[in-house]
Amino acid sequence: MESLSLAQARRIALASQGFLDKPHSPPTMRTLQRTLDRTGVLQVDSVNVLQRAHYMPLYSRMGGYDVDLLHRAASGRRQRRLVEYWAHVQALMPVDLWPFMRSRMEFYRERNYGWWRDVDHTLKQRLFAQITDGGAMTAGQLDDGKERSREHWGWNWSDARKALDILYRTGDLAIAGRNAQFEVVYDLPERVIPAEHLNAPAPTLHDANIELVRRAARAHGVATANDLADYYRITVGAAKAAADELVAAGELVPVTVRGWKRPAYLHRDARLPRRVNARALLSPFDPVVWERDRTEALFDFHYRIEIYTPVHKRVHGYYVLPFLLGDRIVGRVDLKADRKTGVLVVKAAHSEPGAPEDTAAQLAEELRRLAGWLALDDVVLEPRGDLAPLLGSALSGR
Repeated sequence: MESLSLAQARRIALASQGFLDKPHSPPTMRTLQRTLDRTGVLQVDSVNVLQRAHYMPLYSRMGGYDVDLLHRAASGRRQRRLVEYWAHVQALMPVDLWPFMRSRMEFYRERNYGWWRDVDHTLKQRLFAQITDGGAMTAGQLDDGKERSREHWGWNWSDARKALDILYRTGDLAIAGRNAQFEVVYDLPERVIPAEHLNAPAPTLHDANIELVRRAARAHGVATANDLADYYRITVGAAKAAADELVAAGELVPVTVRGWKRPAYLHRDARLPRRVNARALLSPFDPVVWERDRTEALFDFHYRIEIYTPVHKRVHGYYVLPFLLGDRIVGRVDLKADRKTGVLVVKAAHSEPGAPEDTAAQLAEELRRLAGWLALDDVVLEPRGDLAPLLGSALSGR
């Protein structure tokens, strides 16, 4: 069995995620498609303290791009490239994955919709009829106006919102897009999904798992069964069975990675570059770091998002982005886009053990680049974290 060093595994993983691709200036729809082919899925999250989660992985790989490229790729019907569904979690996925999600849609239907099982069936019917007759609408436009539960912070959805979530999960409705307020816009699948994908035969659960693991393996380059399962959120058992079939077919190669406790799979087309010269800030929801155990195994980087941690218990900050330099994560910064004052605020900056001497200088350049993409005029540093003094000097040019 082939054995890889940890450094080799890191380089394979970063190359597979698009960090070796030559930049286009300016990025075009071709650039976007190439990057989407690498990541396979873009997680969607409502936090907007810096930039919405689904925009950031594209920026980290492509550099400053016009976000209208993504809007165009995820809108319309005939030319649609992406659609939002529960793929990783809430995520933009390639629209050709729609048939492979049919078994997932049936799963949600058969399990009585999970935590929304108390929603009145007649409400679902009424909302479906309203959208059928009236066209694409948000939950707010269809809201029943009833008092919302106060039991679960962040999930105080109206009955209409719950019913629409059921209809979307089961595939009876599709997400046409989001409005300027980031509200989901629902419509009938036949008005959202291109006909060749909507009307494609539904694969069996077995075949769907094979395809999802195939795509996850391509996106990871090298991965354990747990990694493969997490990418499109299938069970570890199903992922391992699918991976073993892909080994038999010659698409995956069993390998060991020195330092990893579990066996791994290498995609046959994965590149092993001699070096990776990446420099990027990674969103907390970037595929490189979203599975925290894999992040620690690949980069020796312990990472936890602290959004829901009380302020006095936070170690690194509210919205912390790892800083990738070369093939290592060398630091982390807590960032906020203060759009009223037009500045990118660095609320804290920390270095990792073994960070190179030019970490602060490289990070300063990356922060200026990010500020420019976000149409912010300046970078302002607050004096928190061990990297802050050197970063401050680099930002001021001293």
